Amino acid sequence: MNSRADTPEELGFQLSLDDLGRPLIDTTFCVLDLETTGTNSQRDLICEIGAVKVKAGETVGTFHTLVNPGVALPPQITVITGLTDAVLAPAPRIEQVITSLRQFIGDAVFVAHNASFDLGFVKAAFERAGIDDFTPTVVDTLTLSRRLFRDEVRNFKLGTLAQRFGIENRPSHRALDDALATRDLLYLLIERAAGWGVTGLDDLVAVGKLTGHPQAKKLRLTESLPRSPGVYLMVDDHETVTYVGKATNLRQRVRSYFGNDERRSVIPMLRHLSRIEHIATPDVFTAEVLERRLISSLAPRHNRVGRKKRRPIYVRLDTNEIWPRLSIVYQTRSQGQYLGPLAGRHQAEQAIEALQTAYPIRRCTTHIGPRYIIEPDAAPCSAAQLGVAPCPCSGSADPAAHASAVEGVALAMQGESEHVIDALSERMRSLAAQQRFEEAAAVRDRLSSLLSATTTARLVDAVTSAGRARFTLAGIDHKIDQGLVDLDHLGVIHRFDTSEADTDAERLLVARMIQRASAQSRTISNVESSGQWRFPLSEPTVDRLGSSERDHPVPVNVDDTNLPAGE
Repeated sequence: MNSRADTPEELGFQLSLDDLGRPLIDTTFCVLDLETTGTNSQRDLICEIGAVKVKAGETVGTFHTLVNPGVALPPQITVITGLTDAVLAPAPRIEQVITSLRQFIGDAVFVAHNASFDLGFVKAAFERAGIDDFTPTVVDTLTLSRRLFRDEVRNFKLGTLAQRFGIENRPSHRALDDALATRDLLYLLIERAAGWGVTGLDDLVAVGKLTGHPQAKKLRLTESLPRSPGVYLMVDDHETVTYVGKATNLRQRVRSYFGNDERRSVIPMLRHLSRIEHIATPDVFTAEVLERRLISSLAPRHNRVGRKKRRPIYVRLDTNEIWPRLSIVYQTRSQGQYLGPLAGRHQAEQAIEALQTAYPIRRCTTHIGPRYIIEPDAAPCSAAQLGVAPCPCSGSADPAAHASAVEGVALAMQGESEHVIDALSERMRSLAAQQRFEEAAAVRDRLSSLLSATTTARLVDAVTSAGRARFTLAGIDHKIDQGLVDLDHLGVIHRFDTSEADTDAERLLVARMIQRASAQSRTISNVESSGQWRFPLSEPTVDRLGSSERDHPVPVNVDDTNLPAGE
């Protein structure tokens, strides 16, 4: 349904203090669409719910269900949606799904196209169920579209916008399809809003009602900035660098901070801004690297990403033991095979679970040395009792079978993941066939984490294995040594000490940029390497994971799987 009434403010939804200034990359959005029996939220009822939860450009969960409204559908609703009384008859009543919907939304930002309509129905349903804690921050893609696309489309209907901007998921007056289309529109709006300097949630909410900028007089500080690639540094009255950023067009990017808005995150920075320094670079590749080094070394207070080195975390296969097992470690000093560094402990745990699902490797943590004696009354560990892993510490393990599993795990950690993909995909299909959708989603997330981890590890290994290398990227000659860029070779001059830069993060950044460029025909050329040049690497495809669970209310949480890049 697209008939909307009431504004979010009229419905009583306000920004909380926690929401103010929250970076968009750290914000979880719940994009929702409803089909209803009419347009009055107090009289009419919900007949279908579709919701998609996203964070940092990744979909982390879906919720979809038909709802039996308990009344006959009006003919015009059947014409619009294709839903019928017969289709809705076996569906659950709203009372049976409303608690799951509230749990799925959680504290995410509520997003909808002309949000007051969906908010009105959701709020009414929650109130009938006795749920009175629903006061989300609201992002309305209709309001944003009117502001950001006002001269580009004849109207702002979701279908019109999807067609005009080539949105892959097209709306169909069905809840999940429309929610997916709104999600894609949200991505497009955030990308467009970034050109206005919008990086925070409060900025996005307020972008439809921007006013004059109180620091506009400081635009004069941008007059000397070139319209070319480079890095800019905001310096305050105390000669402290407060923010570092990169740009393809330095002048355009920095001037965007002085747009027509009152920004909680930017206004304090601009209020104390004394001058703007810039460092010209021959291309964006170099700007990305220099930005990363400066943020790591200077730790500007307004940069939220890349200021601190992350504690490295790895998955270790302890090949030094008689019965090797997987564990999480924070250094790579002892003997064994390692996967990492990883984005965090959650990703490491997910990767281990994926490997253990595909290969029956032991899970018990007992140290088994050459002189280990099995106790006569030793009981198998819980994993062995469930039949999913051997337990050598109780004597219930076949050495040859376990050695074969260890070999498979070792190959998977090196990126040969075909068996893991096949095994976990089959497990997902089996669980979905049994309607155990939450378990299927959990298996999917483990596989996704493992593939991300192995891809990251292979990229870092590839750029390190290249040794001292030279290559031409888009007409610019670059030199790297063990994955670190030689900025002196490019004549990039600056006065800042970057000795505290995060070299692990830079290697991954460089590897990803080379991988992207290598995948494009004739973008990288004239390669010379003292080691082995393996770009572009083949990457595992994820379309084999399927999406059979997406049409069911399965909230899925996925950790960030990438080391952070500079803002």
